[in-house]
Amino acid sequence: NYRLWQDEYPFIRRASSFSSSSSSTKSTPSNGGRKGYDYIVVGGGTAGCPLAATLSKNYSVLLLERGGVPFANINISLLANFHLTLADVSPNSPSQFFASTDGVLNARARVLGGGTSINAGFYTRASTSYVKRVGWDAKLLNESYSWVEKRIVHEPVFEPWQRAVRDGLLEVGVSPNNGFTYDHLYGTKIGGTTFDRFGRRHTAAELLAYGNPQNLDVLIHARVQKIIFDTTGTFLAFVTITFHISFLINQIKRIRHIPLRNRGKKPRAVGVLFKDENGAEHEAFISRRRKSEIVVTSGAIGSPQLLLLSGIGPKPDLEKLNISVVHDNKFVGKHMSDNPMNSIYVPFNRPVKQSLIETVGITKMGIGQLSTIPPKRRTREAIEAFKRNKKDLPHEAFHGGFILGKVAFPKSKGHLKLINTNADDNPSVTFNYFSHPEDLRRCVKGIRLVEKLVRSEPFLQFTKCDKGTVAKLLNMSVTANINMIPRHTNDTKSLKQFCKDTVITIWHYHGGCHVGQVVTEDYVVRGVHRLRVIDGSTFHESPGANPQATVMMLGRYMGVKILRDRLGRSGGL
Repeated sequence: NYRLWQDEYPFIRRASSFSSSSSSTKSTPSNGGRKGYDYIVVGGGTAGCPLAATLSKNYSVLLLERGGVPFANINISLLANFHLTLADVSPNSPSQFFASTDGVLNARARVLGGGTSINAGFYTRASTSYVKRVGWDAKLLNESYSWVEKRIVHEPVFEPWQRAVRDGLLEVGVSPNNGFTYDHLYGTKIGGTTFDRFGRRHTAAELLAYGNPQNLDVLIHARVQKIIFDTTGTFLAFVTITFHISFLINQIKRIRHIPLRNRGKKPRAVGVLFKDENGAEHEAFISRRRKSEIVVTSGAIGSPQLLLLSGIGPKPDLEKLNISVVHDNKFVGKHMSDNPMNSIYVPFNRPVKQSLIETVGITKMGIGQLSTIPPKRRTREAIEAFKRNKKDLPHEAFHGGFILGKVAFPKSKGHLKLINTNADDNPSVTFNYFSHPEDLRRCVKGIRLVEKLVRSEPFLQFTKCDKGTVAKLLNMSVTANINMIPRHTNDTKSLKQFCKDTVITIWHYHGGCHVGQVVTEDYVVRGVHRLRVIDGSTFHESPGANPQATVMMLGRYMGVKILRDRLGRSGGL
């Protein structure tokens, strides 16, 4: 219902309502009534929503989202309709379809809330070892996770089928039993979910309710085309002019002794160009106040794409598309990764209640998960069928469940490149699944573990399998795991071939704007001023069994750090 969500989120409006002449509708003590926002956040997704909400506590914020809202869309809100959003390949779908050059079909979010609005809802934190490797502050990190969990995370309703899988995992040695926990622990566990007990989804968009409505503007259907830079090199050379000649002389002397690299030679981000739902162009600007910034939170596909479109990336690639080079950085769009997933289809011997991912077995080779929703059909013919009749895939399409095996921390790396300068089009993405032999070895080990699982006593109580039907399950799974990769006759005899031919995605792709290469440890974009990237594109590895918890945490975490940098330890919170 439009009125219900509009009452709760009065700061959300259509992009066409924006006035470029005013640039900021806010006139608060933080911006002194000047034109321009203290922060412009590009991408109202998993990281962007918590970041914007946090920053708005003390500063004016403009959040730009290219899609619509999730609140009134029952295909987003209801667990029973989970598959329909992913099957929707229409131009305005909340899920934008793309296929990697590897032949694996994929999706990227195009809706407020980002991936949290279209994913399977599983919620789990990053491991303590991951946190140490990244160097995050553990206390602030835990506070940030809790901030998210308090509003949108729930304990799942643990169905008998999920219980059987848990017991089967324990029987085959994926131990200990860690019970229900948000923590990433080796063994078997029940994770959190963003679906409540009524099967209704809660997304990162709801974290905007934490924000200060007097300081926050959220524009939907705002498709950012590029970041606007001041490249004149004069923007830091501000001297307060007075009539006291000695004071002026001293200021000039001070400027002469500033090293050249600090004299404003770096380009400075000053605003963004975006199109509204009608195609009209608008410009929005940050204020001239010290530490005003643009923060890109457009995800692992959108963020490197926007940097490239804005002139930050490999110079030869930019010049081929006649994009003016703002900063030559060969690492933008490089070292992309996606966690390869393979699934085994298991038919049921009785009706079971639909569920998504709740039970996981975490080993050092990867992560096993369970869902009763089938993977999207992935042949070229099926893609066209979806376009013609995209809502005809019922969740009863397969009367069974899928055991999902994900290779954690893949060593195979790919890249992202622009095809053209249209920000609405997908870039070319290559993940090079299983190009590193270690990834393939771990996949085979995972499939062998699944073979043991389907033979376990708890599991056999719910399935049509007997102990001699594993080969049949693999044959069925070759058909169910649909992609655009040619099949081989030995798919079920060679597990290596099975892994390569049936690889699909679980949408945990990351990289392209890595910390240390494209951004600093504080997520500041190298080579320019007043620009950050804060999202999964900065990750070298995808955290935990599912990254959404950590990406939401990061938005809150960095929002607090930015406030503390400007306001002191209390951060105004």
